[in-house]
Amino acid sequence: MSPSLARKVVVEFLGTALLVLIGVGAAVAGLKGDGLVSGPVGVALAFGLVLLALAYALGPVSGCHVNPAVTLGVLLSRGMTATEAVYYWIAQFAGGIAGAAVLALLTSGFGGVTDTTGDLGANNYGTTISMGGAFVLEALLTFVLVTVILLVTGRSGTPGFAGLAIGLTLAAVHLIGIPLTGTSVNPARSLGPALFAGGTPLAHVWLFLLAPPVGAVLAAGAVRALTPPLETEEALREVSVDQTGVQLPDEGIADRIPKARHAAHDVAEADADRRAAPPAG
Repeated sequence: MSPSLARKVVVEFLGTALLVLIGVGAAVAGLKGDGLVSGPVGVALAFGLVLLALAYALGPVSGCHVNPAVTLGVLLSRGMTATEAVYYWIAQFAGGIAGAAVLALLTSGFGGVTDTTGDLGANNYGTTISMGGAFVLEALLTFVLVTVILLVTGRSGTPGFAGLAIGLTLAAVHLIGIPLTGTSVNPARSLGPALFAGGTPLAHVWLFLLAPPVGAVLAAGAVRALTPPLETEEALREVSVDQTGVQLPDEGIADRIPKARHAAHDVAEADADRRAAPPAG
């Protein structure tokens, strides 16, 4: 593993652990609280705000996926290699388990924190939504999240506001999903708490490991269909080669377009002059 990839893997581990610790921790400590920012709204804000902060803090290093479904979407969009994706997935699942382990310690006799969810904030279905409904819901919510991430971080996005859009989107999908499944949209977030909760959440965790990747695959396909091809760049590559086949020096796009236009104009004028000239003799 290269030093650069090692840094990315460490960052993904830490980022995912913090996402679970703070986001799921907000549910564990205050899902059924009476405070101003407690309950589903408080939990949704906790997830959104922590991802927003992580995006700006860790994004320049690893892209701040902190979610195996996001990594799958980036991989399918050819934003990373398969080897990098595998390392990311290992780090993310390990981070999710580490974050959940800290929560389990805090809710034990050592920490004495009361778990208001009763199952360490694990995702589940069956009480307010059926298995089929939960699968469709999680796939669609993940589709929305990954689509936004791929679009705002792509060529046509606005980099300075990408973290804000991603954080707000995560908060929004949590507002929809918390009353139904607890909102996963992230297999690493689901696996960690389920391992420590055991019982029904662990038996049902398979759904939250499979549905988000389905949404990510759909998102990658949708973004590919929505993103226009790089026709301008292809045309400029043709302009940058002269008739002898010699590659011209690499220049900025803004510099090449005027030069190409001037060259075409000069050729057209020379051809017009040649045709207008009287025949010799």
